[in-house]
Amino acid sequence: MRVTENTNYDVVRESIRRGREKMQELQYQSTTLKKLNQPSDDPVGAAKVLEMRTDKLNNDQYQVNAKIAEAFLNNTDHAIFELSEIVLRAKEIAINQSSAASSSEETRLGVSEEVIQLFKQAVAIGNCRVGDRYLFGGYKTQKPPVGPEGSFLGDDGQMMLEIANDVFLSMNVPGSDVFNTSPPRGGIDGASAYRGSEARDDGELDALPENVNLFEELQHFRIALLTGDLEGVRSTLERFDQIYSKLIATRAKIGSRMQGLQSTSQAIERHNITNAMLSSSLEDADMAQVVSDLGKEETVFRSSLASSKRLIQPTLLDFLK
Repeated sequence: MRVTENTNYDVVRESIRRGREKMQELQYQSTTLKKLNQPSDDPVGAAKVLEMRTDKLNNDQYQVNAKIAEAFLNNTDHAIFELSEIVLRAKEIAINQSSAASSSEETRLGVSEEVIQLFKQAVAIGNCRVGDRYLFGGYKTQKPPVGPEGSFLGDDGQMMLEIANDVFLSMNVPGSDVFNTSPPRGGIDGASAYRGSEARDDGELDALPENVNLFEELQHFRIALLTGDLEGVRSTLERFDQIYSKLIATRAKIGSRMQGLQSTSQAIERHNITNAMLSSSLEDADMAQVVSDLGKEETVFRSSLASSKRLIQPTLLDFLK
């Protein structure tokens, strides 16, 4: 095969071009600290890195949702705790005033004022909110769920938040479940107690347990004190126990949700750490290796330049010097 001068020049030019490109690539990696700077560097690795970045964005939103749900549940738990303290105080008053030996008209009139204050406190707690959202209104979060007379104006809606992929959690407890021991299906309309029945599959009717409403019971207790109805005062003791048991059960339900929320958040954090480690292995450059390769390529490039000088034949002008 005949080797011309153009062939020699092409070989020299191609050798220098490859050396420059390799050095430029290594210099760019040393600058960005990444070996994966564009999809063409590693198409499969780039696809995996993009997938993990998408997971990271989704997980960040799940964590935001979890914090919102946690704030709602924490405040709901605190509000229910305050309601339970009100019920305990009302029960204490009822015990003290349940017999003629321990109560008189004057004492009953005095403690009736305290019961009024307990009722107002319960209404205020029922209308507490986080930000601009009321806790116990169900879906109706923009208006107070409890009226001045203790009537419930919200609904039994459950606000669901996605705290992980296809994992949803209710961030609220409707007031119909908090203020009543046995709320009817579809929520409670007003604050009246009832005893009803429910149809079974065989057509028979099952008697439902009596519903005891917190606000209505406080009002009944106050009226019994004002009228001197000792039997009515004693009858409130069992109902206050029922209300208190329901509040404790509701707090237990909130606690289980909080535990599930924390477990899910910890799982997401572990998933993010695993993805970060895998992404780093695919994307980040080994600087020790890059510096070593850069020095080696520089030596190769200098050798290529030296050998290229020998490859190109001397010209006539070189002999005339």
